[in-house]
Amino acid sequence: MKTLMKILKIVVFFVLVYFAFFWHNRISREAALNKIIDNLKADTKIAEVLVTDSKKNAAGEVETTIKFLEYGSKGAPLKPKYFTFKANIIQFQALVVRFDDIFVEKKDRIKGRSAYLFTKVFALDGAKTAVFDIAKAYETPEGYSVEGVSAGLQNEIWKRFWKYVLDPSERGNLGIKNAQIEAPGSLFVPGTIYTIKIEHDGGIWIDTRPIPTILKGETIK
Repeated sequence: MKTLMKILKIVVFFVLVYFAFFWHNRISREAALNKIIDNLKADTKIAEVLVTDSKKNAAGEVETTIKFLEYGSKGAPLKPKYFTFKANIIQFQALVVRFDDIFVEKKDRIKGRSAYLFTKVFALDGAKTAVFDIAKAYETPEGYSVEGVSAGLQNEIWKRFWKYVLDPSERGNLGIKNAQIEAPGSLFVPGTIYTIKIEHDGGIWIDTRPIPTILKGETIK
């Protein structure tokens, strides 16, 4: 009888160990899956836009001046740019590079989210369409130059970048799912902060929020 009880205890012990191992693995898998989903659904702020002046000129046209503040890869702001349009519906053109989902799932240091490069800002108005360059193709973008590296070498690297992302035969070698030009836009009016974001597994989009009440009417230098 004692021997039988010992055997039963051993069996129960191993059954408990098995189920503990099973549930631990299941919880670990679910946690990993949740992290993957979070990475795929996440987005990151890449620029902010603010209307600094809005008025009607002598011809009765709306003139809108915006401040465009882009953020670098580490979240630090670059030098702001100002653009004035005779319109208030403005679009930002960017080259967006999506990487294979496996890199996003694993939160890869380089390819863990879509890459982007702002190229133009414009307001469509037929023959009066206004376009400003933010970065030119095949050149080192302003704010992206690296100290201690020759301008010639940097330009060569950026030329290769454009070749890789625009040449379908090169994309697969870099794990690029697709590369395309996107141009989200919005009605830009005073009193609103416009935040441009990029989805880790997708494109760019514009979010809006009111300027905090405490800042209204203030000139901050």
